[in-house]
This record gives sequence, C-alpha cells and structure tokens, in this order.
Amino acid sequence: MEHEEVASTPAGETDVHAERRRLLALAFRMTGTIAEAEDVVQETSLRWYRLSAAERAAIVVPAAWLTRVAGRIALDVLKSARVRREQKVGQWLPEPVPAEYFAGTVTSGSSPVQDPLERVTLDDEVSTALLVVLEAMTPAERVAFVLHDVFGTPFDEIAEIVGRSAAATRQLATSARRHLRERRSVAASAQRHDELVRAFLTAARGGDLQALVRTLDPAVELRADGGDVIRAAPNVILGADHVGRFLLGLLRKQPQLRFAERRTADGLGYALSSSGRIQGLVSFRTTPDGIADVWLMLDPARLGLWRAEDDG
Repeated sequence: MEHEEVASTPAGETDVHAERRRLLALAFRMTGTIAEAEDVVQETSLRWYRLSAAERAAIVVPAAWLTRVAGRIALDVLKSARVRREQKVGQWLPEPVPAEYFAGTVTSGSSPVQDPLERVTLDDEVSTALLVVLEAMTPAERVAFVLHDVFGTPFDEIAEIVGRSAAATRQLATSARRHLRERRSVAASAQRHDELVRAFLTAARGGDLQALVRTLDPAVELRADGGDVIRAAPNVILGADHVGRFLLGLLRKQPQLRFAERRTADGLGYALSSSGRIQGLVSFRTTPDGIADVWLMLDPARLGLWRAEDDG
C-alpha cells in the first residue's frame, strides 16, 4: 500500500504544495509535455488528500511517498501516451521549455546518485535532445532512469512502481543509460551554438541556400510537429540540402514570419511570430561541425509557456 510507513512526526498539509515544482519536473521528464505532467501532479495531489489525517501522519517522508505515487501515475500516462504517439500522423516532439524552467528542482527531497560510474550526469534544464532520447526508451526504462539517475530514488522503491524485482529494475536503468550513451554526441560550446544558430537565421532570411547549408551538419535532421491543428512536414527531413530547401520554401510561403531570440533548454532558439502572436518555436542541437537537429514546434497546445513568457 502507498501509506504503510510509520511516521515519527505528522506530515503537514503543505507537503504537496512544497513538492509540486519537483513533482512537475519529474513528471515532465517522464511524459515530455507540460499538460501531461500537470495531470500527473494533480492526480498525485488528489491521492494525498484522499488519505485520512492519520494516514498522512503515518508517512515518514512525504516527499518519498509523493515521488513513488507520481512515478506510478506517470508510468500509466506514459504507456497510454506511447500508443497515441505511435498512431499519430506526422512527427511527435516533446514540448520545448524555456532555459532554467526547471532549475533547482532535482535535488529538493532527493539524493541523486553521486557515483559517476553509475550515473549519467544531466543538467537541471530539460532539453529536447534529452527528451527525444528518453522517448526512444520503453516506459519502464524511462521511469527507472528518471527516478534513479535524476531523482535518486532507490531501486527497491522503483521496483514497486514498475512491478519488477530490484535487480530487474537496476537492469532497466542500465539499459536506459546505454540508450543515452549510444545517442549522445559531442555538443558545440555555447558560443559555437549561438554562432551557428545566428548564421542559420541570417542565411535563411537572406534566401542564401549555400550559406544556410554551411551552417548545417551534412546529416542534419529536421522534425516538425503541428499537433492535430497545424499541417507540418509528415516525415523527417534528412540532409543539409533538403533541410535548407525546405526552410527557404517555408519562409517564401510565409514572409510575414518574425524571429525573436529565445533561450531554450537546448540553447539559443527562435520564437516564430505573426501578427504579434507566437506561432512556433524552433530549437536546435548543435555539434562543432554544425546544426545536427532542427526541431520545429508548431502545436498551439505546446506553446503556452512561450506565449506566457512573451505576454509577461
């Protein structure tokens, strides 16, 4: 049961509120969207307040209880979301978030693994580059990795969440780390990233295909996600020449688009606006050789953070 711990001190009514930001960061890493993460946190809160006062008082570490419950709920949400995403026509991208949106949320109430041989170091920021790799994992691998390697949850507790033994859960995390290592590449420095991204925009605005191609890695990939509302490229666009031509064609069709620099969790990116309203967000993964990934988020449902930031 979720409340079988014996407490030395009563749990206060503010426990859920105090932990909300951390739980949201946890759930977002598991689901890849703010809306689904909010649903996870809301359901976790409801389960906490459904407990009697005596049951809440019997919980030794409310943060640990909330983490386990949120993990169980997120696993169910992730399984359901995986089916929907596989059936989706076109590309699916995780929701891009502003830089530092989740800063400071990992260590509160947790003890992340410190052994560098056991832990893949992650920034507090949540990048599209990372979330794309997490999306390629099985739901159980993703939950084990996020809970253990990022939030420091012991394997025996994660085992209860995923319904496996502690040894099997340890293997899930090991497999997840292998996925991450296989897909990681040398990233450009922050300065080099900014140089590439600004040169990219200059070339795109000027309609200079050759200059645009020079900013791109030869094996660059472009993914566009318009949700169920905006028509976007249904398939991944591969290669510098194809990506360059696609982007220049897009700008010719929509000359009214305006670009404003925004700091994303992946580094410098651009908000795309028309008639004073943000219509999209483009972010990038860069290597020393050029822009390796272009992610174009056009789904209105996943631009809320950027519109709120712009309105603010």
